[in-house]
Amino acid sequence: MKKMLLCACFPVAGACVSQAAEVAAADSIDVNLREVEIVANRAGANAPVAFTNILKSDIEKSNTGRDIPYLLGLTPSMVSTGDAGGGMGYTYMRVRGSDASRINVTANGIPINDAESHRVYWVNMPDLASSVRDIQVQRGVGTSTNGAGAFGASVNMITDAPDDDPYAEVSASYGSYNSNKQTLRVGSGLLSDRWSVDARLSHLGSDGYIDRAFSKLWSYFGQVAYNNGGTSLRFVAFGGKEQTYMAWDYASKEEMEKYGRRYNPCGKYVASDGSVAFYDDQTDNFVQHHFQLILSQRLSAAWHLSAALHYTDDNGYYSQYKTDRTLVEYGLQPFVLADGTEVETSDLVRLKYNRNHFGGGLVSVRYLKGAVDATFGGAVNQFRGNHYGEIAWLRNYVGPIDPRQEYYRNRGDKFDANIYARANVALGHGLSAFADMQYRHIHYTITGISDNYDWTTGALTPLEVSQRYDFFNPKLGVNWTTGGHRAYFSWSVAHKEPVRDNFTDGDPGRYPTAERLFDYEAGYFYNASRWSIGANLYYMDYKDQLVTTGQLSDTGNALSVNVPHSYRMGIELQGAWRPVKWFDWQLNATLSRNRIKDFVEYIYEDGWKNPITINCGDTPIAFSPSFTLNNSFGFNAAGFDAQLVSHYVSKQYLNNARSEETVLDAYFVTDLHAGYTFTKIDFMKSLRLGVSVYNLFNEKYCSNGYSGAGYTVNSDGTKEIYRYAGYAAQAPINVMATVSIKF
Repeated sequence: MKKMLLCACFPVAGACVSQAAEVAAADSIDVNLREVEIVANRAGANAPVAFTNILKSDIEKSNTGRDIPYLLGLTPSMVSTGDAGGGMGYTYMRVRGSDASRINVTANGIPINDAESHRVYWVNMPDLASSVRDIQVQRGVGTSTNGAGAFGASVNMITDAPDDDPYAEVSASYGSYNSNKQTLRVGSGLLSDRWSVDARLSHLGSDGYIDRAFSKLWSYFGQVAYNNGGTSLRFVAFGGKEQTYMAWDYASKEEMEKYGRRYNPCGKYVASDGSVAFYDDQTDNFVQHHFQLILSQRLSAAWHLSAALHYTDDNGYYSQYKTDRTLVEYGLQPFVLADGTEVETSDLVRLKYNRNHFGGGLVSVRYLKGAVDATFGGAVNQFRGNHYGEIAWLRNYVGPIDPRQEYYRNRGDKFDANIYARANVALGHGLSAFADMQYRHIHYTITGISDNYDWTTGALTPLEVSQRYDFFNPKLGVNWTTGGHRAYFSWSVAHKEPVRDNFTDGDPGRYPTAERLFDYEAGYFYNASRWSIGANLYYMDYKDQLVTTGQLSDTGNALSVNVPHSYRMGIELQGAWRPVKWFDWQLNATLSRNRIKDFVEYIYEDGWKNPITINCGDTPIAFSPSFTLNNSFGFNAAGFDAQLVSHYVSKQYLNNARSEETVLDAYFVTDLHAGYTFTKIDFMKSLRLGVSVYNLFNEKYCSNGYSGAGYTVNSDGTKEIYRYAGYAAQAPINVMATVSIKF
């Protein structure tokens, strides 16, 4: 592994560079968007922002069914992971160490993040990549956007534009672990020179690398579009249905040594005959639908109006076997067996439901003339989420649970509105000034009963949360572009409200406050005809960042606590080289330092009582590797194309206390994508045959995990600390083959 890493770094003498041609790509995307709609808050070529554009042609080469976090794997500072170990099912991304709740995601400018958890559940939108035109990833705060605050990055997706010509495409993939994907795309082309209709249906499935971690996924995309030159109107609908077996508990190293790397502890219980068994229906089940009505109107040569209405409906539940649970926690009374034994704890199956509605509208007006490019806009969104739980089964219970017994119910309502004004003004000699001012208001309420049992009151915890937030998020910067040179500097402010769990799992009166980020970015890029190189420096200064400290609430839940001072700083190095038409080399690397100042860890006796504290000093932020590298060798000649892609991620701590006992080891993983496209076929436009070999060198690695700690008291009164962890093992070498036909 070390030899491979050195080979990748040596040609640039350790100066680690990456995907280039970003500036050129940004220019082309910006121009094209003017012909469609500009509801998305994207960074243009002269914006002082660190960003990467991923085109549809790049996505198609590796789109064998893996989720979008994996398809964005070549983005600087990006780390992707998944529960099932093979890229399908529950997958996640981190950028600069920031997790999914800190990455803003939009589709056509419309928020995709869940309004309460701030996360995006890609499993609810399987194969969305097949209907995405391009994606822009802005690192850091970026430009003003709608929805959750961007504390690590923003991912801005634009769905497919209508095609002038009719088309049909069918593709199918099959590979290791019974992983498979089937996609059908059709389009009418222009009808009466004004209208068009496009549609996609997809099915994906996998047994998963991890035991029982299967995925059964269905998805769709459809749009009806009208365009008369000055007016573009689109109705877009997309969504999916998923069923996945849980794999998010992860296995300890001891369990992997005993049972193998594929061991999955989810659903484990002891059967009535004393044998170990696994619950068959330990599954997550969810349906999600997105509806968007998007208007783009040219008002004059200089003025352009964009507007959109949107609505998202989603609902689902997960079924979970719980062992040896205290009955009163679930609203059940102890019962007496026939032999007179009183039962206060027992095994049970619980169902936890979400039923969510999210809708709103956004509007923006763009002025583009001469030296001025200005945009004014805003958005209003309303969310309502219903959460409730039921008991479906209880071992040997004497009493009715029919049809099911509900034991908690609560509702979250969130109003989110923002307005912004953004301008980029050319000052002459390649110099431009950038300003972006956003005001955001949030009102969030939670009412009802939580699923946390409070032993001091002998009841489930009531929820009466009402929080208001008002944020002002200014951004200022300058950009200089001349010839192939581009340099910029920016200063941005972002704020982020706490997520739902911070309230439902916290103690009333001790709720956390909002977080604030000052983001400083400075970059330089040089783009020549055959090569490019660049660097971006960043310093992200957090105030009151929410982190886990080991501290527990009164009901025993892990708390996220505001820490006064923390920061991320680093350099993102990028470059590319294309010496001949048929070969290109792209490389990027991030070297960073991520620290919490004066961190204090809490550890409890036997995991829940008599806490002690440990002053750890300045500590690394969990899940924040200090070095990442992405390398790609691309070949393309006479219908044949291939890409050899490598990712290196350095060691990551699983907690914020720098515990060497619970770390993710560094890993270096290489994937190979190859294919041949036949074009001279009478009855079809093209036929493509492809194969992807993932983890080519069979690296045994884990890409995610969790950790915890506790202490015991010895007979002599001394305290002995113990730590534990679970690890998300990823698949060894595995293969996917693909055939795609376009008509």
